[in-house]
Amino acid sequence: MHMDGKTIRCALTETSRESDPTLKSLKLASLCSALWRERGVELVVVGGSAIEFLTEGAYASGDLDLCHITAVSLPIRDRQQVMGLLGAEGGPRNWKVAGMYVDLLGRAESFARTSYRRIEGPYGEVLVMKPEDLLVERVLVSTYPKPNATARACARELAVVALDGVVKINWAEVLRVSNLPQYRNTEDCKALVREVANELKIKNPFDSH
Repeated sequence: MHMDGKTIRCALTETSRESDPTLKSLKLASLCSALWRERGVELVVVGGSAIEFLTEGAYASGDLDLCHITAVSLPIRDRQQVMGLLGAEGGPRNWKVAGMYVDLLGRAESFARTSYRRIEGPYGEVLVMKPEDLLVERVLVSTYPKPNATARACARELAVVALDGVVKINWAEVLRVSNLPQYRNTEDCKALVREVANELKIKNPFDSH
């Protein structure tokens, strides 16, 4: 859908009034994605924000983290102009929009061979980082450079929905990614998934690996 001035203003008003934090974040992600997509840049929700969407709010991020998956992003001035359409404050990588903080973190780092997840938003499709990448990354952040309880809680929530089958995940791909030089944390990933599987009394998908 083309986002003209009137459409943007209506969408922004609706987003600002949304009381559910996860829905508000989804509306804002949909709005930002639509505006950037019109300019040839595809955004993807990453980090804790992506896990918030995949867990349907079981983990609350509180902000919106975005990366681009196209070869290049917009020049700084163009970024400011696009976000200015949303009444954003700040920039050129961190803004406050509709009461939420939005961070553009550069090009997405993805190593999984699976597909980005797609969520239908009110103003257009939202791409979400692959859960295999998210799980391995959150486990790494939870252990290095020192234990991080917030990152561990985030990883656990993702493991719960994956083990429950709410979010489909390729467990063999989790092992492959975690064994890459970029992560080297296979045993930590196995330990967290085993812990959650035991708590849920669900078969550990790594038992066969």
